Amino acid sequence: MSIVKINVLTVPEEQREVLEKRFASRAGTVENSDGFEWFELLRPVEGTDTYLVYTRWRSEEDFQAWMEGPMKAAHQRGGEGAPQQKPAASGSTLWSFEVVQQTGPKQG
Repeated sequence: MSIVKINVLTVPEEQREVLEKRFASRAGTVENSDGFEWFELLRPVEGTDTYLVYTRWRSEEDFQAWMEGPMKAAHQRGGEGAPQQKPAASGSTLWSFEVVQQTGPKQG
């Protein structure tokens, strides 16, 4: 079964737009990674300054390969061709899960 990685980011309100624009500018950097299955950036709607970055992978090995390759390179340059940028988040925690059950909408 797949694995899920959720990066929990503490983002001050004045940095929210910066964070969202940075993720938008990186569109395409994870989608072509071997074993990648899904991505979502979740914005808080009330009572918290915590964003969740949800990714789903075929295996832990696929996630680690992405972390050591494309993700590491993107973070070091701050995006495609851009200089290193100050982080928009003031804190980060990575949660890891195994998918043990899943379902989707019924068809028909």
